[in-house]
Amino acid sequence: MMPLKAFAVASLFVGATASASMASIRAYGIHSVEDLKVVGARTSLSTVTTTHCRAIKLAHITDTYTATTILNRYTKCREIGTALKLFDEIPHRDTASWNIMVSGYVNSGKFQSAWVFLNLMKEHGFCLNDYTFGSILKGIASNGLLSLGQQVHCDVVKMGYVGNVYSASALLDMYAKCGKVDDANKVFQCMPERNYVSWNAIIAGYAGKGDIEYCFWLLRGMEQEDVQLDDGTFSPLLTLLNEDRFYKLTMQVHAKVEKLGLGCEVKVFNALITAYSQCGSIGSAESVFDGTFSCRDLVTWNSMLAAYLEHDEEKRAFELFLDMDRLGLEMDSYTYTSIISGCFEGRHNSQGKCLHALVIKRGLENVTIILNALISMYAKSCTNSMDDALTIFGNLDAKDSVSWNSILTGLSQKGWSEIAFKIFSKMRVENLEMDEYSFSAALRSCSDLATLRFGQQVHALALKLSSDSYKYVSSALILMYSNCGIIEDAWKSFEVSPKESSISWNSIMFAYAQHGQGKLVLDLFSLMKQSEVKLDHITFVAVLTACSHIGLVEEGCRFFKSMEADFGIVPRMEHYACAIDLLGRAGRLEEAKELVKGMPFDPDAMVLRTLLGTCRSCGDIEYASEVASRLLELEPGEHSTYVLLSDMYRQFKKWDKIANIKRLMRERSVIKVPGWSWIEVQNEVHAFNAEDLSHPHCHEIYAKLRELTDEIMFSESENDSGFTISTADRESVV
Repeated sequence: MMPLKAFAVASLFVGATASASMASIRAYGIHSVEDLKVVGARTSLSTVTTTHCRAIKLAHITDTYTATTILNRYTKCREIGTALKLFDEIPHRDTASWNIMVSGYVNSGKFQSAWVFLNLMKEHGFCLNDYTFGSILKGIASNGLLSLGQQVHCDVVKMGYVGNVYSASALLDMYAKCGKVDDANKVFQCMPERNYVSWNAIIAGYAGKGDIEYCFWLLRGMEQEDVQLDDGTFSPLLTLLNEDRFYKLTMQVHAKVEKLGLGCEVKVFNALITAYSQCGSIGSAESVFDGTFSCRDLVTWNSMLAAYLEHDEEKRAFELFLDMDRLGLEMDSYTYTSIISGCFEGRHNSQGKCLHALVIKRGLENVTIILNALISMYAKSCTNSMDDALTIFGNLDAKDSVSWNSILTGLSQKGWSEIAFKIFSKMRVENLEMDEYSFSAALRSCSDLATLRFGQQVHALALKLSSDSYKYVSSALILMYSNCGIIEDAWKSFEVSPKESSISWNSIMFAYAQHGQGKLVLDLFSLMKQSEVKLDHITFVAVLTACSHIGLVEEGCRFFKSMEADFGIVPRMEHYACAIDLLGRAGRLEEAKELVKGMPFDPDAMVLRTLLGTCRSCGDIEYASEVASRLLELEPGEHSTYVLLSDMYRQFKKWDKIANIKRLMRERSVIKVPGWSWIEVQNEVHAFNAEDLSHPHCHEIYAKLRELTDEIMFSESENDSGFTISTADRESVV
């Protein structure tokens, strides 16, 4: 953290006598120290070069004080190369000259050069002071270089600056930003004198650690010691108020901010917008935003944009984005990635394409972070958009780990598992960094294709790279082993997984539900509550699915009704689909109809498809036709609806209806996608459908099938003739 401005200005003039210096610079219009301070505050490069030229012309550039002042102004303009040339020309450098160069390199983001200058400074016999320590520790903190910070700490102690408020403040700030908050606190506790910079640094450190109680204890300590509170005090505190239960506390902090006259500080009201949003009050966030009309910055707009999207207010987010565009604001990558993230739903596909066009129009098609957002948008929009995602990915030159993970996740979620395998293999061949998202996507593809051996290889690779502790990897492993039929290995993966969140619990419950062991799912649900793991909407999908599969209708209905009343989880579309399936399997079609009528939102394709299946099983062809017509309006290109309806008409011998369905499919160019089966043999997946002749070994396959069929028929005839299998033989076979 930088020392106070007053100290920074004073330290510039160390080692120079005022009288000699002032005499040398009056010649070019500077008559007092105050005038020099004003000139030093200007950052116009033309002003600096003009002053430099005058100093050279009047032969005053050899004066250390004059040269150092101009040197400082060059570094403020980030003209570090010009500053270095001037530094080399100064005949009698002092500590201030070296400090300015160290600070200039740090502020220009060239820390390595700053570190070299620091060591040269020591080699030339110049003593480091609090300004030196403040500058170099700032650079160390920005780069997270803890080991170098510890070396500087030794110099601070060695040179007797450990009790200096500026050096100690920078030191504790460095430890806090390098993740060593407890070490920062040790420095803080040993400081004989503390200022607001010290307090703000330690509060920010513990805020980054998420220790809300200690942060507010420190705030009370600041007030007791009558230390000035400012925007740097409240901004980190507000980042901790990110849950509904903190809403009243956020209001209290807001009131304190207004009382201290900090309500117009940009950093504070930006943090307030985010805090109110995360506490669940979009209205309060809007009120803060509306009250900042005269002093908003881009972060203010971005904060409000993120708040709308967090609360699923996509329409208002798009309106805000258009306001930003009309006002001519220069948007950054965060603006574009945020608004693109709001285009995942099908109804926003057109806006997503418009945003893609805007990105190209503004010359941002090579910005990796924005293209990553577009890849995710297309991957999550609809199946037909996966080609667009692949095109963007293929044209992206500067791919990062997010790029690879985004396309990999999209492919696995959309069922493009074979392409996902190829991309994952390419990542492995090119030795690209893999994380939990990479492994989770690969395991999901293994799960979809039930390729056990490949899944085991991915599992081994995750173990090798110490990724088995990642909760998403553990969850993906559970589902992969379950889908491959190895429920025992799924349980083993659950046993070693972290169980603080619901992710692994949900996965193992789905696994047992899939294997028809619904009672175990309910036992796990009870154990989950005993372990005080926070339940979520996915938990109840698993429980309702389990109840549906084992016929616990009344139990399932109780769970459905208790979601909001007992657990505060509002039923979503998928819960209604599960409840309809539960009632449908029990033949209670009328109750399913009433449930659909009572939904607080219009049923989507998933609910209607479930209801159509219920009508089919219950034999209500009239209502099925009504549901099917609504479903075909929503998804006119989905072939499964036509097939399901056609099969139902065939069951009731409605041949004219079947003919109408086939005609409608022809008119809409809907093609029935054949069902495929596959088997993994020696690490190679073989796929085929009914009466398939496309496989290169189809003749051998059918010959083997005939052979197996003959053996089955022969075994049946042997059993009919009185042949029996002993218990011991049966057990050996099992």
